[in-house]
Amino acid sequence: MIQRFDIGARMSEMAVFNGVCYLAGQVAEDGSQDIGGQTAQVLAAIDALLAKAGSDKTKVLRAQIFLADLADFPGMNAVWDQWVVPGHTPPRATVQAALAKPEWKVEIVVTAAV
Repeated sequence: MIQRFDIGARMSEMAVFNGVCYLAGQVAEDGSQDIGGQTAQVLAAIDALLAKAGSDKTKVLRAQIFLADLADFPGMNAVWDQWVVPGHTPPRATVQAALAKPEWKVEIVVTAAV
């Protein structure tokens, strides 16, 4: 059975199937913040969604990070490195991408085990 969370007209924020959580891309609520602030917001949103499914950041199987500007890579990594748990760092890819809103600096997608 597929469970969907925070279902909207266009998309759900998360789906869970066969013990795996699939999150939609998470972006900052407050786009006026710098890369550190936006990354912290995104990671907090990921934590909250994973908790709804009975999971957490130690169970992240994969992360995909989209940056509007690769110059923000060090700033994003500074926050990421504080968030991840040593010994539980997931496979990850980071690419530059044009995000849907100009104020967004980072979007993160994760897949995690329940």
